[in-house]
This record gives sequence, structure tokens and C-alpha cells, in this order.
Amino acid sequence: MRNLPPLIQLRAFEAAARHLSFKSAAVELCVTPTAISHQIRLLERYCDQPLFRRRPRPLALTDAGRHLFSVVSDGLDAFSLALAGIKKSFDHRPLKVTATNAFACRWLVPRLPDWSSGHPGHGLEVIGTDDVLDLWSGEADVAIRYARTAPAELVVHELFRDRFYPLCSPSLLTDGRPILRPSDLLRYRLIHCIWPSWNTEAPTWRRWSLKARSVDPELPELGEIGDLNFREELHAIEAVVAGQGVSMLSDVVVAGELESGLLVKALDLAIPGLVFYLVHIPGHPRQAMIEALLSWLTAARHRQQPHPKAEGAHA
Repeated sequence: MRNLPPLIQLRAFEAAARHLSFKSAAVELCVTPTAISHQIRLLERYCDQPLFRRRPRPLALTDAGRHLFSVVSDGLDAFSLALAGIKKSFDHRPLKVTATNAFACRWLVPRLPDWSSGHPGHGLEVIGTDDVLDLWSGEADVAIRYARTAPAELVVHELFRDRFYPLCSPSLLTDGRPILRPSDLLRYRLIHCIWPSWNTEAPTWRRWSLKARSVDPELPELGEIGDLNFREELHAIEAVVAGQGVSMLSDVVVAGELESGLLVKALDLAIPGLVFYLVHIPGHPRQAMIEALLSWLTAARHRQQPHPKAEGAHA
């Protein structure tokens, strides 16, 4: 363990030695000359000898003071350079953004060229994971959280609220028979996403069917699983895009596919999902870049076009 005096004493000494003035050192360090004098006396007590010759004026360094000033000045310069390098490296590294796998893959990644063109030199590191990363420990700078309520103890910005529709590939609807009511969907394979058992408001076919029966009593209550089931939302989306069936999907996550017509609404009857929040720790040192990301995300969402629906779908 290093046996060193407090840094406040070394800083007071270095400033006074450089200026050869307690008053000028006090102005530089925003303290009083008395405070400078007190810190230097403590340092002289630590060294067991005087560091300044105070009489006769002007103020001058002793031999011990000159030796110590050289060492302390070089040390503070080294600290300053090291800290400046660390800060510069931190300011220029990519902003780490974490989001769910599905949102990162289907919504965020396709739009990154727009971010890059509008914000040159401001890189992003996208961390797609369904785990909740610890923002306080620096695992990520910001997170796009999908939740029912806003996360606590973080700065929170609401981005989007999604809705879940029965979606399918238009290639699936080639038999010429329009889908006019919910029970017409039973002509097709229903693809299920398996949600955690604790999520009582998960956007399942069963939950949708309970709502749909209010407009189509002939629709039976649907189960939680079917012929084709996926635990990973991305896999269910791929199956739907491939024309393998109809699934309950988020209109935010697959907004790009809806805009392009790669997917369509089999029926314009939805159940509510949750909320996408942008969150970060209070007082984050890269606040300006986070604000730019927030503005970009909000603008990107507003640029989305109305979603197409299948011909003859029930409104």
C-alpha cells in the first residue's frame, strides 16, 4: 500500500509552487489563500521540513520543495493525459443499445443505415438479447425495454405501444375465398408463440379468440398451443413470412414487413400488447447522444405507413 499524503495537499502545493503565490494558487483552485496555506502546512508536516521559504519575500521554494515540485508536476501531468485519453476513448466508442432479439432484428437493424447517414461518427453497438442487462454496471448505455409498466429508478421515455394482429403472408391467401370473420381463419394453420406462464396478458391465440367471439360466436375458444409452436418470436415470424400459417404478431416488431406487403393482416382485429420504453441511468455522461437516438427512434416510428390488410378482411 502506498504511503501518500492526500491529493488535495499535493494539488495546493503544485499550484502554489508553479505560481510562487498562494493567492494565485487559490484563484486557480477556487479556494481562499488561507486554505492553500493550511494544506501546504499539512504537507510540510508530512514531509517533516519546509517546502517554501516565506521570508524574506518573494516566496521561493526550498531545495526539498524544488525536488517535490518536479515530481508532483510530472505526476499531475501524467494523470491529466491519462484521464483525457480515457474520456476521449469513452466519448468516441459506440453507444451500446440493448433490445429484445425480435425488436433488434426486425425493427432496429433494418433502419440502422438511416441512423448512420444522419449521424456520421456516432456508432451504435446493438446487443440483441431477451435478458435484462444491468445498465448501472455499464453492460449497456441504453435499453429498449418491452414491459407493461415503466422500469423503476431509471430515466424512462415511452417509444411505442404495439398491438397484435393475426398476420400472414399474402401468398397464403390464394384460394380466392376472402376472410370475412374470425372463424374463417380456421381454414389455415395457426402458428403459436409460447409465452412465459406468468404472463397472464400474453398476446396468445386464446386471448384473441375470447375477444373475437364477441363478433363471431361460431369461433371456438382457441388453445394455447397448436400444430406449430415456437418459443422464440423470431422463429414464428420467419414461419409466417414463409407462408406456413397465420400468427399473432406485433405490429411494431414486423412494421417493415407490413409496410412492404411481405405480411398482411388476415383480419383487422387486434389485442393490445405492451410498451416499448427507452431507458438509461440518470445523469448518463453521453446524454447528448442518447437524446439524438431518442429523437431518431421517435421520428422513425412516425414515418411508418398504415398497414395493409387482406382483401375482404373483417374491420
